[in-house]
Amino acid sequence: MIEAKIPAAAYAVVGGSGTLSSNFPANVKADDVEILADNLRFDTPYGESPAMRLFRVGEKRVLTVKMHGWRSGVTRADASRQVFWIFREAGVKRIISEGGVGTVNKLLDLRDFIIPDDYLDLSVRKDVMLDGRYLLVMRDALCPEMRKALIASTKKRFDGRVFTRGTYAVTDGRHFESPAEVAMMNGHADIVGQSICPEVYLAREIGACYAGLYFTVNYGEGIKEKWSHQDMADIFYDDAPMIGEIILETIRNIDAEEHHCECQSLRKETLLKDVYNEVSAKG
Repeated sequence: MIEAKIPAAAYAVVGGSGTLSSNFPANVKADDVEILADNLRFDTPYGESPAMRLFRVGEKRVLTVKMHGWRSGVTRADASRQVFWIFREAGVKRIISEGGVGTVNKLLDLRDFIIPDDYLDLSVRKDVMLDGRYLLVMRDALCPEMRKALIASTKKRFDGRVFTRGTYAVTDGRHFESPAEVAMMNGHADIVGQSICPEVYLAREIGACYAGLYFTVNYGEGIKEKWSHQDMADIFYDDAPMIGEIILETIRNIDAEEHHCECQSLRKETLLKDVYNEVSAKG
């Protein structure tokens, strides 16, 4: 069923492989968490949206979507546009993403957490935008304020290694990377995955802060010994509740309206306004 009205929410969680095996946030036992609406779908300029869930953490309303909105028959670019168009219409100001990633840095091991402070876009999905009306300055693309909250929540609930900075290299997938590709990234990135771009661009375009929590689930080819699919499966199923708890703790500890970061000021009016206005008028 297509919903007529997008509900208001100041927070959003872009679910990835870290919480996919769980019924987030229903798998987390917390008195202040309540699911308000489920299986919400909306019409967008980019097609029908994936199913979304609306829940609250205390008085904070949160929209969440599974696995970045990716699904069969929809390009990943359009899935991202659908999700972030809805976030914009809902008034989302804080976005947390999560996912399982591969290692590129030889010092990383399985089940290490990393909260990256930069990214390297090696995908071809670069021209993914909602309307192109803004010049996006990608300094501090991963919000320092949200990263600080994520780091504190992760260290509170996880007694393993937590890396507080690093670079996330983005590839298109849906395959994993070859040994030569991983070797090329080594020294320039720490982890590799398929989701942080274009999400980081779209978050900046809608004026929202964005940060991510990533769990290493496999070794990049050639980094170490051959990785086991069973190791990945064990992480996939065993650690989802903990990742959900970290995300909810972060939402509790960060305000949507009071900002101590530059994220919103790094979205500038485009110098090509006349061009985009002309295109809109013709459309």
